[in-house]
Amino acid sequence: MNLPLYDNGLLSGLLIGLLFGYVLEGAGFGSPRRLTGQFFLKDWSVFKVMFTAVIVAAFGLWLFETLGWIAPRSYFVPTLLLYGTIGGGLLIGVGFMLGGYCPGTSAVGFASGRMDALVFMIGMVAGSALFAAMFDDIRAWALETAGPSGWTLPQLTGLPALVIIFVLTVIAFLGWKLGTALERRFGGPYTAEQVLSEMTEPERKPETAVDQRIQPAE
Repeated sequence: MNLPLYDNGLLSGLLIGLLFGYVLEGAGFGSPRRLTGQFFLKDWSVFKVMFTAVIVAAFGLWLFETLGWIAPRSYFVPTLLLYGTIGGGLLIGVGFMLGGYCPGTSAVGFASGRMDALVFMIGMVAGSALFAAMFDDIRAWALETAGPSGWTLPQLTGLPALVIIFVLTVIAFLGWKLGTALERRFGGPYTAEQVLSEMTEPERKPETAVDQRIQPAE
């Protein structure tokens, strides 16, 4: 690879991580309201931002390979593990819904000063340690339905990459329209003021008799 700032992953990874965190915070994902709003169908910002990122990344990889900037298949593609993906997806979905964060947004939330994000990160690390400790017991089940090793959608379907990207774009567009309609129905999406309200609103003190005094008429 001959892209700028490529240094076997260290510097480029740090730069991309900082940019990713900046974009997440700019989209309001440092607040748990965004993620929980997705589950209540009130705020589809997560779907819109992440699906847009998927399409941009897919097109970028295709373009970079076409231009010869990166070698074909020079990036890691994991093997599909059907049972593990379904089970893990359900567990992580429940975690997202209850905690209001994912691993990336919890780091952004903690950097923004949210203590609940720190609690989520501690739980995430503890859950990862528990999974590592019991993985040998579930290894056979998790690997039982392993799919083709590292296949991509073009390899799996036999369709050109641009056709796959076009189909993803259509799905994203339809999902965007559906999400916008549901946001209107359920009173969303959250505004920037609502997302930041728990961080910026001062604590209200109870009113006293002095606060309730009648002002003299002019």
